[in-house]
Amino acid sequence: MNIIGLSGSLSAPSRTRALVAAVIGEISRQTGHGGPVIDIADIAADLGRTLGTFVLPPAIEAAYGQLRAADLIVIGVPVYKASYPGAFKHFLDLLDPKALEGKSAILVATGGSDQHALILEHQLRALTSYLGLYSAPKTLFARDSDFTDYRLTNPAIAERAALVAGQARQLLRAPAAPATRTLAEAA
Repeated sequence: MNIIGLSGSLSAPSRTRALVAAVIGEISRQTGHGGPVIDIADIAADLGRTLGTFVLPPAIEAAYGQLRAADLIVIGVPVYKASYPGAFKHFLDLLDPKALEGKSAILVATGGSDQHALILEHQLRALTSYLGLYSAPKTLFARDSDFTDYRLTNPAIAERAALVAGQARQLLRAPAAPATRTLAEAA
């Protein structure tokens, strides 16, 4: 089982990265499988200079390779001005839209107030659905106040991380659906 995190924050250290790492840690605790985190902050300089896919910098190509090899991706974004960061979106815009199709995802976000949690359902789930990812039904949102020194310290959020980790485990164990006829074949 190959698990990878993707932190869309441009800051280092970041609460978003800490939340992604906490979820991966909980998945590891429940399954014995963990994985690294791709941090947009680490590749932001290369990303900003990359305007097309004709020649990708090695760091970006390596990140895409990790995502392509993943069974489960824990995707985390900070909320800036009611949306995810543009660099995060640019990173996904450069990726072949079919590259992640059929993979499973856990969606998490961080922000200053509970109102920012809306991004998970109204923007991030729509984006991951477009990319063909199967996302867990539950998402995880943490406020800035749930962290101390970039470490998750709110026990309620840690419990929610355990819940989404359990859903990740279910996504990874789910058997493939039997082949069904298309609507045209059924007619």
